[in-house]
Amino acid sequence: MNRAVIAFGANLGDREATIGEAVRELADTEGIALVAVSPVYETAAIKPDGVDHDAPGYLNGIVIVETVLDPERLLARLHEVEAAFGRERAERWGDRTIDLDLIDVGGLVIAPEAPGGLELPHPRAHERAFVLQPWLDIEPDATLPGRGPIGALRAAASDTVVRR
Repeated sequence: MNRAVIAFGANLGDREATIGEAVRELADTEGIALVAVSPVYETAAIKPDGVDHDAPGYLNGIVIVETVLDPERLLARLHEVEAAFGRERAERWGDRTIDLDLIDVGGLVIAPEAPGGLELPHPRAHERAFVLQPWLDIEPDATLPGRGPIGALRAAASDTVVRR
């Protein structure tokens, strides 16, 4: 069994309902056991050029699971859940009904074999308060492999998060 950290976010539709249903889908997946769900935070949309105050805001948080799935299969399951809730990948960092990002799996470090391939830990998690703050809430002693304690990383992150 590996412990995995999965970030969730949604800024389209009934965000709360979609997040709740997506988390239930993950928890109902064979080989995945839900360990913890963080508080939810509201954040501004981040686009490739920075914060987009005109885009709908996000609800973000994380779930921690125990899983027998290997990282590639777990990521594939996250993509299946996203697709079930209407996630479209038309625009990089575009608005979405649900986003599920694999942040860490058992401390593994994996370099992508091809552009867009699986990378662990998630390459931008260390700089995003909307990932770090909810993780800090439920695992204050956690460490992001290769980056350090999430408490220190959260202190350095500059994006604004507001607890719901």
